[in-house]
Amino acid sequence: MTVPVKRHIRKKEHRTNQEITAHEVRLVGDNVEQGVYNIEAALDIAIDNGLDLVEISPNAVPPVCKVVDYNKFLYDQKKKQKEQKANTVKNVVKEIRFGPNTDEHDFNFKVNHAKAFLDEGSKVRAYVFFKGRSIVYKERGEVLLLQFAQALVDHGKVELMPKLEGKKMFLMLSPKPKK
Repeated sequence: MTVPVKRHIRKKEHRTNQEITAHEVRLVGDNVEQGVYNIEAALDIAIDNGLDLVEISPNAVPPVCKVVDYNKFLYDQKKKQKEQKANTVKNVVKEIRFGPNTDEHDFNFKVNHAKAFLDEGSKVRAYVFFKGRSIVYKERGEVLLLQFAQALVDHGKVELMPKLEGKKMFLMLSPKPKK
């Protein structure tokens, strides 16, 4: 007994040629006189040019169709999407942890790390973690974070002021725009 193989059939993104149901379409494309045509005339123009009629904007009134080679059209669309994805900025958030009793040397060490992170374009999320009963020193944590922000004023700007959530008080810094 043979088991039938299920093939994944991808649904077309655009309707083409005879799949277009509108009676009138707005025609665009290279080497085509643009305007509103009935569907038969638009299909004839596409066939005469040896190309496909592709519905690119089905919600418009009348729908917009382009006379183009469908495979080339899909290729160009994928290429544009890939370029857009490459051009998007990826926000990286680096975290720096303090205790409420952080010493001056440790503080300076962490400030230097934060400067490097901000200069490379990453955001910095600095937080003070309160363990056990150290939560009674909330003011120390807030002062520490404000000093941290003050030390980095040349490299970044405060996005979120010190805020307490549970046992963490945190502060967000984003890099200053490059000139």
